[in-house]
Amino acid sequence: MNNTSVPDFELPSTGGKTFKLSAHLGKTLVIYFYPKDATPGCTTQGQQFRDHYAEFNSANTEIFGISRDSIKSHENFKAKFEFPFDLLADTEELACQLFGVIKMKKMYGKEVRGIQRSTFIINKDGVLIHEWRGVKVDGHIPEVLEFIRSL
Repeated sequence: MNNTSVPDFELPSTGGKTFKLSAHLGKTLVIYFYPKDATPGCTTQGQQFRDHYAEFNSANTEIFGISRDSIKSHENFKAKFEFPFDLLADTEELACQLFGVIKMKKMYGKEVRGIQRSTFIINKDGVLIHEWRGVKVDGHIPEVLEFIRSL
């Protein structure tokens, strides 16, 4: 999927907004998919993006987190941990399908369908230029920031 234009898509966003990919042309985007609001790994990941937000911002980069949780759940998650970026609700799995992040995973010995933690970099022209799939939270955000700075 690298070096391909990402089809325009719209999702409900925190803050009562609607995210539309084409509205963000001109900036680099970090779009990260995570399994579930307020779970330990997802909370840590969000906090690390929050803690490095100014560095991403100074590199003309916006961050968006996506999961299948509702906007209400996202608003609570965002407020509790003071995320300076918006979270997008993909309850219909529109973006999940577009980026191919839904996988069968083992949870407590059972097969469940869920989001594979993944991060995508979309350049200012709307082209996917880098992806990480099956992300481990530790050390990931500095790696993403380093990639952004190398552009």
